[in-house]
Amino acid sequence: MATKKSNRIYSIIVICLVLILSSGCKKNDTNTENVPTDITDFDGNVYHSVTIGPQTWMVENLKVTHFRNGDQIPNITDFTLWEQQSSPAYCWYNNNSTNKNPYGALYNWFTVSDSRVIAPIGWHIPTDDEWTTLITFLGGENLAGGPMKETGFTHWNQPNAGATNSSGFTAEPAGFRSGNDFVELNIGTDFWTSTESSAYLAWNRYLYYNKTQVDRGYNGFGVDKTDGKTIRCIKD
Repeated sequence: MATKKSNRIYSIIVICLVLILSSGCKKNDTNTENVPTDITDFDGNVYHSVTIGPQTWMVENLKVTHFRNGDQIPNITDFTLWEQQSSPAYCWYNNNSTNKNPYGALYNWFTVSDSRVIAPIGWHIPTDDEWTTLITFLGGENLAGGPMKETGFTHWNQPNAGATNSSGFTAEPAGFRSGNDFVELNIGTDFWTSTESSAYLAWNRYLYYNKTQVDRGYNGFGVDKTDGKTIRCIKD
């Protein structure tokens, strides 16, 4: 009887050890690479992240209206004042705050380069080279737009060429502000880089509704720093 009882106890111990070890293995095997992570900006807006190759990007465009230190970013609605601005400014597309979601805010490049920093802690605005790394990983400038664009026609105009959003980047067609106009909502989206092209120009990346290409600059040059464009952040 004692032997049977000992064997029963031994069997129970072995089963328990197997369960513990298998539970530990399941945890270790879980792939958390693309699990969204909550990020909060100064205003309390919440963002998520996705890992794409060697980089981690925010899934949404910035919509914050303050710098990291709490200073307010001026909301410039007047077209003349916007064009003359040589310091930070933001606006909503068509000066309509209902465009905050899902498109985020439009910022001039002086907001990007300001030392008070617009990105949440632990994040920054990507350089031209960091954008190139992303685009190269997704197949190069002629193809990367497809894996980056949100699918369907809820926001993008048809045909939303090649859109698969296989990267999880979820680019949405936020349009941009140029000169006296708000243009190309639902047609394209224009992202700032933190890299200057010249005293008056900076580099950008642009995705369009009817092609898979990701454009850089305009005719081989950067774009006007007074333009209003969206911002995506990359993890430090």
